[in-house]
Amino acid sequence: MPVTMVETGKTVIINRIMGTDEVRQHLSELGFVVGEKITVVSNNGGNVILQVKDARIALDAKMANRVIVA
Repeated sequence: MPVTMVETGKTVIINRIMGTDEVRQHLSELGFVVGEKITVVSNNGGNVILQVKDARIALDAKMANRVIVA
């Protein structure tokens, strides 16, 4: 399921990153890699703030829908 569907406060593991090579590279540089644990800090209408390692990163709904989690 896309990370936009995860409830606030839940920790999940990234299963897949979808999109073009450029999009996947950009998300990888931000710390979004397969197998990484992320926590949803805020989920506001599809726009999300995620805790990745020691950083909080905001993604718009379009970009967040490309991060598939379990």
